[in-house]
Parts: sequence; C-alpha cells; structure tokens
Amino acid sequence: MKKAVFTNPWLPYALLLPQMSIIAVFFLWPAFEAIRTSFYIQDPFFGTATFVGIDNYTDAIGKSDYLRTANFTLWFTVIVSVGSLALGLILAVAADRVLRGASTYKTTLMWVYAIAPPVAGLIGVMLFDQHIGPIVDFFTLFGWEMQIGVSYYDTAFAMTVVATWKHVPYNFIFFLSGLQSIPNSLREAAAIDCGSRFKRFWTIIFPLLAPTSFFLLIINITYALFETFGTVDTMVKGEPGNNPVTLVYKVFQDGFRGLDVGGSAAQSVILMILVLALTIIQFRLIERRVHYT
Repeated sequence: MKKAVFTNPWLPYALLLPQMSIIAVFFLWPAFEAIRTSFYIQDPFFGTATFVGIDNYTDAIGKSDYLRTANFTLWFTVIVSVGSLALGLILAVAADRVLRGASTYKTTLMWVYAIAPPVAGLIGVMLFDQHIGPIVDFFTLFGWEMQIGVSYYDTAFAMTVVATWKHVPYNFIFFLSGLQSIPNSLREAAAIDCGSRFKRFWTIIFPLLAPTSFFLLIINITYALFETFGTVDTMVKGEPGNNPVTLVYKVFQDGFRGLDVGGSAAQSVILMILVLALTIIQFRLIERRVHYT
C-alpha cells in the first residue's frame, strides 16, 4: 500500500479545511445551538430567554401528541424503508432479466427519482383526492371510502404510499448495478448447482448484494426520517393538526408555526440522539452480517 508523503506539514490540514469548515458551519454549530436553545424558553419576537433546565424535554416526552407522532414516525420509517427496498429489488431483478429494450425500462423506472419531494406530495394529493383521485375510486370498488385529510389512518396510508413510491427508483438503481456486477461465470455455476431459481437467488445472488443492501438500508431510514419533509408538508398543509406527521415535521410545526423555539429545539435534540443510537446499532449489529468481497 502506497503511503502519501507531504513535503509541507500544513498541506493535509489545508486540504481538509474546506470540508471541515462545511461540517462546522452546517452541522456542528447548528447542533450546538439546538442543544443550548433546548434548555431555554425563548420569546421569538424580542429574543429574551429564560433558563428552564430539562423542562422542555420532559414536556415533549410527556405530551400524548408527541408520543403519537413518534409512534407514527416509527411505523412510517419501517414501512417506507422496507417497502421501497423490496420494490426496488423486485424491479431490479426483473430489469436485469430483460434483454430487449433494457435501457428504455431502466430510464422509465428511474424518472420518478428526479421528482422533488413537494412535487411527489402534490401528485399524491391529486391521486388520493376524494373527488377526482383514481386511487380513491379504485378502493371504493372494494368498499373502502377513503377520506384523505379527514381520516387519520387514510392520510397515513396515502403518505406512506407516496413516500415509498418516491424512493423506489433510488433503490432500483443501486440494486440493478449490484446485480450487473455479479460475474456471469458465477451465475452459470449457481444455475448448475441449484435448479430452483428462487432458491438460487436467496442463497447465492442476494448474499452478494449484502453490502448494497446495508448501504441502502441506512439511506432509506435517513430518507424516511428526514427527506420526506417536503412530501408530508404538501399532503398535510393547512390542516396538520388533524393529520399524521413525522417527528421532523413536528419540529418545524412547533418551532415555526407554534413559535415554541425551546420546545422544538428539545425535540430536535431527542431526534438527533435517536438517530445516533440507531446508526450505532446498525453498524455494530447489522454490518457484522455483511460480507464484502
């Protein structure tokens, strides 16, 4: 392994300075400010602050609406992550077997990823509209009268479907790249050793996708927790109190609409701790089962 040698001892630090500056300005400083603000009750108009200790944390955890939001966020994250991963893998396997017109299928499936989250939410609003929505009309045939924006569970279902649909192309791209990187010689040997296509996939092909699956699992959880903000905001805008929201959206709702700066800061710190703990668990437990070739 070659070792980099710098004639100037300050050059490595100079090369790291731009990246470290970005991390300090856009992550470390906001995180420090959020932690500091979470211990105060602030007047959003005059800037005065009163130290209250951990009262903001106890108030947030003790509220029933916060616990309800946390419960929805948990299920929303699990369903969106697992659902988009499963659909992306199924489509990638199907596209990998296509011989004619493969580029057309791949391009069509990847188009959705170019849609911005607020636009995806707007499409979801139209698809689930109570009067003109085709999805609502479809479920009406089975006796399900969906009321998006009125019924909590109907709205949660619509948000989950739209968020999952939005992220499927991202998983599709990486899974397809992983499948196409598997040598044909290995596929042929697997076909000889195992006659069942289903068993061959789960015992030979899918384990080779373990690094890709682990990477996508982390990305999908991050997406469901944070990057669905635009979709949620578009689908519940105007009536957030009657609809399910994620923890990230509740931080925005309490801080910028409710003007509870200290309380929203405490919620953001709680969310940051949860994400950090989840990341540690993923790398300590799940990554041990991932084998890199």
